[in-house]
Amino acid sequence: MKSRLIRALSLPAGLAMASALAVVPNAVAADAPVATDGPQLSYVVNVRSGQGNSAGIRQAIGKAGGSVVIAYDKIGVLVVHSKNPDFARTIRTAHGVESAGATRTAPLAAQSSDDIATEKVLTAAEAEKAAAAASAAQDPLEPLQWDLPAIKADRAHQKSLGSSKVTVGVLDSGVDDTHPDIAPNFDRQASASCLGGVPVQKDDAWRPVAGESDHGMHVAGTIAAAKNGVGVTGVAPGVKVASLKVAEPATGMYYTEAVVCGFMWAADHGVDVTNSSYYTDPWLFNCKTDADQKALVTAVTRATQYAERKGAVNVAAAGNAETDLAQDQIVDDSSPDDTNPVTRTINTKDCFDIPSQLPGVVTVSATGAKGIKASYSNWGKNVVDIAAPGGDSTAYQTPAPPATSGLILSTLPGGKYGYKAGTSMASPHVAGVAALIKSTHLHASAAQVKALLYGEADATPCTDPYDIDGDGTVDAVCVGSKNKNSFYGSGTADALDAVTK
Repeated sequence: MKSRLIRALSLPAGLAMASALAVVPNAVAADAPVATDGPQLSYVVNVRSGQGNSAGIRQAIGKAGGSVVIAYDKIGVLVVHSKNPDFARTIRTAHGVESAGATRTAPLAAQSSDDIATEKVLTAAEAEKAAAAASAAQDPLEPLQWDLPAIKADRAHQKSLGSSKVTVGVLDSGVDDTHPDIAPNFDRQASASCLGGVPVQKDDAWRPVAGESDHGMHVAGTIAAAKNGVGVTGVAPGVKVASLKVAEPATGMYYTEAVVCGFMWAADHGVDVTNSSYYTDPWLFNCKTDADQKALVTAVTRATQYAERKGAVNVAAAGNAETDLAQDQIVDDSSPDDTNPVTRTINTKDCFDIPSQLPGVVTVSATGAKGIKASYSNWGKNVVDIAAPGGDSTAYQTPAPPATSGLILSTLPGGKYGYKAGTSMASPHVAGVAALIKSTHLHASAAQVKALLYGEADATPCTDPYDIDGDGTVDAVCVGSKNKNSFYGSGTADALDAVTK
């Protein structure tokens, strides 16, 4: 991914809301003038627990100058558009509203491109050389995938490729389901575009469009590229993969309403594992001390916890800012990233990267070809849950031959293959292992799958001293025991144990 981070947090338990909202009196005076001269923005409005239907709150939204785009009544979250600059402040006073906030600082309009991961397209010469080195049991490009033996996935595949009854949902940019390594395992029923917060399946809306980031496609291949004598092999090549398109094509932005939609759609369409290799824009950290950002935390928390209650294991990347997420304060100079960033110092007890720092979400740090923390990866005691290969500079961590690149090789749109690095690439390795665990224990709950995921991880002691570039200066300090530390959490994901224990 880009310098966009990704991590894990803590909040109150999710709200189970039977059918959300109540018929309540509107707090906005009927004759109060409503401004409509501001930019059109998107908002989430979160309803208090224990309400009935949404009629009263919908009326209040209308009087405040808003229009409801979609209501997720199961969790009490409404997506609203408004041109009233005071919409959020006004609707917060409505009876039955717990919180409300703008999901962006840029108006609903055209955007510019935004690549989110270092990449390198595989050349024909490299592909030919890899195919020559492949054994009869390997797909042609598998010799270049040092990441598979790093988590014992190659050995796991001798036992099981995973079950087609298990689906992993990729919340990301679009997935090209016509790719020869994706097509055999693609779950169309569980796929949708969630742009704007509204699920759409028509015209294969989950696919990437011209010029869109290939990030989601790379993630999908790492999870479930078929073991079919073509290209690469995924960590769980026998499971299904679904595309939940939540990144806007022109910008690569992952806004709250789309993320909420992605988790809700996954939960209601039988997805067993979700992968989130992003942070929710425009705030790198969302602070509960800010009224708008608090609402975004609440909305996504409700969605992730709803998905987990429905059986999904939610996996997310820890981020690429070389930052200790457990320190008391962090300087954020990149937010909001959709307009003009400002420098702010955030208190980590109040401010969270979402969805990775939300309760129950599995937060993944990245390792390189030598099995140590990647140079860019975030870390943090009691923040990082588990580690997996995300790739690193070949100069820092060189793989054993015949692999030549320290990055992760996977699928790209249009039948292509290429390399990327980031915690974005580490997270799908863990999602794949979780899918293998679910395949082995089809009736296991999300909590049971997570317990096995952590319990079966290979204990990975702190790298001490951690001097990744060898210049004599310590680049990061790891704390904790062999079985639980700030670099690797419970350890490195283990695919072999996932299919044998």
